[in-house]
Amino acid sequence: MGSWQHPPGRPRLPGVLDDHRVPGPTDVIPVVGAPGRARPGIRWPRPSRSHGDRGRAPTPWWRRPRYLLIGAAAALVLGPVLLLAIGFLVFSVPNPDEAVNNQVATVSFLDGEQLTRLVPEEGNRTKVPIEQVPLHVRHAVLSAEDRSFYSNPGFDVTGILRAVWSQLRGGVGGGSTITQQFVKKALVGDEQTLWRKYKEVILAIKISQERSKDQILSDYLNTIYFGRGAYGIQSAAQSYFGKNVQDLTPSEGALLAAVIQSPSRWDPAVNPEHSVDRWNFVLDGMVAEGWLEPPDRQAAQFPHTVPRKTASGGVPSDNRGHIVSAVKAELESLGISEEDLAQEGLRITTTIDPRRQEQAVTAAHDVLSGQPVNLRSAMVAIDPQTGGVLAYYGGDNGLGLDYTKVRRLAGSTFKPFVVLAGLQRDPPVGLGERFDGEELPGLRNAEGADCDQCDLKQAMTVSNNVVFTTLAKRVGPEAVAAAARSAGITAPIDDPTEGIALGNKEVSPIELASAYATIAAGGVWRQPHLVTSVVTADDRVLYQAATDGERRFPERVARNVAESMMDVAAHDDLSLPGGRPVAAKTGTVQSRFEGQNNDAWMAGFTPSIASAVWMGTDMNSPIRTARGTPIEGATLPGEVWHQFMAEALDDEPVEPFAPFRPIGEAPSTAEPGAATSTPPTSESGAPPTPTGVAPSGTAPSPPGEEDESPGEGLFGGPEPAPEPDPRAAPDATSPPPRAGLLFQREPAESGTAPDCSASACDESSR
Repeated sequence: MGSWQHPPGRPRLPGVLDDHRVPGPTDVIPVVGAPGRARPGIRWPRPSRSHGDRGRAPTPWWRRPRYLLIGAAAALVLGPVLLLAIGFLVFSVPNPDEAVNNQVATVSFLDGEQLTRLVPEEGNRTKVPIEQVPLHVRHAVLSAEDRSFYSNPGFDVTGILRAVWSQLRGGVGGGSTITQQFVKKALVGDEQTLWRKYKEVILAIKISQERSKDQILSDYLNTIYFGRGAYGIQSAAQSYFGKNVQDLTPSEGALLAAVIQSPSRWDPAVNPEHSVDRWNFVLDGMVAEGWLEPPDRQAAQFPHTVPRKTASGGVPSDNRGHIVSAVKAELESLGISEEDLAQEGLRITTTIDPRRQEQAVTAAHDVLSGQPVNLRSAMVAIDPQTGGVLAYYGGDNGLGLDYTKVRRLAGSTFKPFVVLAGLQRDPPVGLGERFDGEELPGLRNAEGADCDQCDLKQAMTVSNNVVFTTLAKRVGPEAVAAAARSAGITAPIDDPTEGIALGNKEVSPIELASAYATIAAGGVWRQPHLVTSVVTADDRVLYQAATDGERRFPERVARNVAESMMDVAAHDDLSLPGGRPVAAKTGTVQSRFEGQNNDAWMAGFTPSIASAVWMGTDMNSPIRTARGTPIEGATLPGEVWHQFMAEALDDEPVEPFAPFRPIGEAPSTAEPGAATSTPPTSESGAPPTPTGVAPSGTAPSPPGEEDESPGEGLFGGPEPAPEPDPRAAPDATSPPPRAGLLFQREPAESGTAPDCSASACDESSR
């Protein structure tokens, strides 16, 4: 068979039957399967399909540029409309009263019960109609805060975009009109977020639709904070110039407008130079807007303001006022300004336990009832495990002198710091070391405090002056001062002499309570504080108190100091109910008048609470009971301390102190003044059982040898840090506490102060 031949003479059709021929006998003819079937093991090529084939999946709409453009345009148009609609439905328009009240700070007890509002309910504010505000004063405010107020829709688009761009780059916001400022102060707070800006814009638009521009400006002028405790333009006119708003000159109006941006910075009484700069800015803006003639601008003189007055600002006039004033001082030390207090709607929670606060006040009132009216008293109680002040009584005049901050001579309450210094000496002076306690020329003991031979614990119990003066000479007055500083005394202790053992340096009740709390906490100092947290109106936490401590001396040293004080309360008939163990010390400061005393102290601690009580007079004059008896530490101050401690711990379980492990020689178990018994040594058995604890079963370490086992808290809790060598010198350079709990000096009695450099500042321990 041959192949088919194209007829000659005919044109060939391109691509048609070019390769067609009749199969030969040796050709392999392929077998084509039926449609839809395939033979196993054979892959057939898919035929190509055109775009119009029905078998291809459709392209998703979001991959089509046309639909993307339509969706983006819809989002740009409908998104803001939807956000505006939601905002209009959700957010309500505030009124001026809400604007003021939402700025007011509240101070609460530890349990959340309100203590006070730092500004009265209505604020320091007198509302005035816009007609009473001179036009030049209104123009001054617009020049300072919003020059396009009468033409903008309530918000500044350019300013908002600038603020958004700044926040996206990690900066802070800005760009607020007067309407937005009113909204921010009334409802939103001052958080620098896009959400805040969104709420501002929505409410600004609603207010602009519901109220006229003059009404909005009137609300703003009656709401805004001007500093000096003044809300609103009328109160500001009185606070700065002592006149009504309608009597303000253009120059005075410009100054009030100038301080709006930052009252704590632009008040001329605080920063005169910057206040003048801001005042010039306002006046120049008024000229630029045509609101002030250039000749009037040239003639303007910076106005004189009246002196700043210290307003109560919601500070109670009773004993609670001292708490609030101390809280405000502490907030200032934390960097929270008067402006923040006045505008941020802060919620301030204190460490004050309302039950224990009432018990402290009641104890002072009960004991002082019927006593001479010139007597003054103060009491502070601190939680050793946190540093938080549980009770704070500085007197009944909350707007007067706070006696918890008044520094007076400490008397024998300083003797534990002498023991602290001795225990850290190399070799240490243990509680069992014996001294001659007989009186010396020029150095007397209180009646019944003499002892022929007594150890340190016995000497502490009877408050023997000779023994502690001798010990202060041995360890060195500077070492005693350093020990006091390490415990928490922040008062100046310059150029100390051996008289420091008898308290010839001044301390305040809160310092003494803090120092004793350090001993109670096993040598861990914690910042005494009244503020536990500060939260803004929009729930931002500005401050949370830290309770981490700083080790100042080893736990074993602290426990030995506490042991030296264990028998004092019982000796002075001030034992706590139920046999509760307590470490305590009295102190009495002699007057320059023979047989009289000027100050009396009682301080002590259990593992969970440390407290100090002071009693004296404003004029540093002799203190006597209603019967004319000189007051000593163990009498009226001791009664206040005992009543408070007994009631404050009434519902608490009895807390034992940690086992006592003597450093050096162990103390005697004999009564002070009795024949001294020889304490057991490490060779003869276990150490004596200290007051308030079970025997530890551990023999005392000899001088120069220390236990390396992990430390415990003074009442068995875990230590925050490993224990250093118990004889290590106290860190005299430890940072002092912040200035939040400030100290005040009480007016002293006229005349020559007693010479306490050597001895007789403390003759009595009772």
